[in-house]
Amino acid sequence: MATRREFVRTATVAGALAGSGVASVTGQPTPTPRPITEIPADRPIRVGALVFPRMDQIDLTGPFAVLSRLPNATVRLLWKTTDPIRDYRGLGLIPDARIADTGPIDLLVIPGGPGQEDLMEDEAVLSFVTDRAATATCVFSVCTGALVCGAAGLLRGKRATTHWASVQFLRYFGATSVDERVVVDGKLVSAAGLTAGIDGALRVTALLRGEAAAKAIQLDIQYAPEPPFDCGHPNRAPAEIVARQRAAFRPLTDRRLATARRAAARLGVRVDD
Repeated sequence: MATRREFVRTATVAGALAGSGVASVTGQPTPTPRPITEIPADRPIRVGALVFPRMDQIDLTGPFAVLSRLPNATVRLLWKTTDPIRDYRGLGLIPDARIADTGPIDLLVIPGGPGQEDLMEDEAVLSFVTDRAATATCVFSVCTGALVCGAAGLLRGKRATTHWASVQFLRYFGATSVDERVVVDGKLVSAAGLTAGIDGALRVTALLRGEAAAKAIQLDIQYAPEPPFDCGHPNRAPAEIVARQRAAFRPLTDRRLATARRAAARLGVRVDD
């Protein structure tokens, strides 16, 4: 029998999905997805970005460079405590507020990184994500932050993307994986790995404040990438480098597979392995 907490969280997930065209965790259809509509310039935008130990900082700091320039907006970093945390490469970050004390959010940002594994079965974090997603204008995942959204029940029936080494796990959350750098489905915007977060943040800016604002920010941060190598996607990288990277990722991807399977069972998503 489901506990009261599970019942409340299921209802919250259903509410979060109801306005975005996602089949609910009970399998009932919901209305057609509503596109993100531009927010009037005189209305402040409250941006809340989740931070956590062993995240990948660029999933946050790349989008932060864009979203901190969003006209008439505030960005707050959120975690369980306001104690400093370190990303998995050692960079220190200081949360602005506790998730338990956070009010409504217009734009919810969920980054990824190896520490994402711990969040996928953390009831306090998942409840926070589903609760704020229910009323947010936009939910923006970066890299494997999409898996956290999936564990929170937000990807069922959605098109989404994530890091190339984890895209195969999206089906465990009822999502359709899309091999694109940024994917928009209803109020969910997902960006692929790491640096794709900048592209995603510019897309979100255009949706919330208009194209002119997004273009001005792109110019401000001089975002005109000219990478020295055409090696940023497994379809273009040399096969031996892809194989080496997949082998290096194997311990983490094995853990992610196990976690994704448990999440699928909890969410009632049937996957044929």
